[in-house]
Amino acid sequence: MLKSHAKYNLGQVVRHRKHPFRGVVFDIDAVFANTEEWYDAIPEHSRPRKDQPFYHLLAENDESYYVAYVSEQNLVEDQTGEPVSHPDIDDLFGAFDGGKYPLHFDMN
Repeated sequence: MLKSHAKYNLGQVVRHRKHPFRGVVFDIDAVFANTEEWYDAIPEHSRPRKDQPFYHLLAENDESYYVAYVSEQNLVEDQTGEPVSHPDIDDLFGAFDGGKYPLHFDMN
């Protein structure tokens, strides 16, 4: 069943449900829109459904910063109230404000 809207918003800070990283949502795909090679690299028993929103995150963990692509089922809202330190955040967002970052520009 195709879901009609995303649970998380642009600029929202989220955390991965299983892996130790968090990030800021900077783009959302209504359904899976990555490569089959990427999808097939996920162990079969852990593969998320493709018919749900997928989020592009400016992500961080204890060792590095990177871009992550994560299904909605694998995300939870971050409850720390702490900003994310990814170096690219300032390119897209304004100052951290109450668990989210405002966009620097208007979306169409």
